[in-house]
Amino acid sequence: MTPEPGAPAVGIRELRAGLTDAIRRASAGQRTVITTSGRPTAQLGPLDADAPDLDRLIGAGAVIPPRRATEFRAPAPVPVWAGSRIDQVLRELRG
Repeated sequence: MTPEPGAPAVGIRELRAGLTDAIRRASAGQRTVITTSGRPTAQLGPLDADAPDLDRLIGAGAVIPPRRATEFRAPAPVPVWAGSRIDQVLRELRG
């Protein structure tokens, strides 16, 4: 990997501390080289114009389309007594 000339290099710790700023810079077009033990290992930058979107990935067979067409609704919560064993609760729920 050859880093882009003039791209700032940051370590992982520094990146974690300033991730929001790094993402903001990437969306503005600046690339940032991420280093591990002082060696360049990855690059954070803006998406390319030809970056695949979900439709292209599905068309290429790289991902499987979602089976559900409607919006996900979580099931109703199940009350459980404190100290209950999860295997017993699941056995009761499943019948």
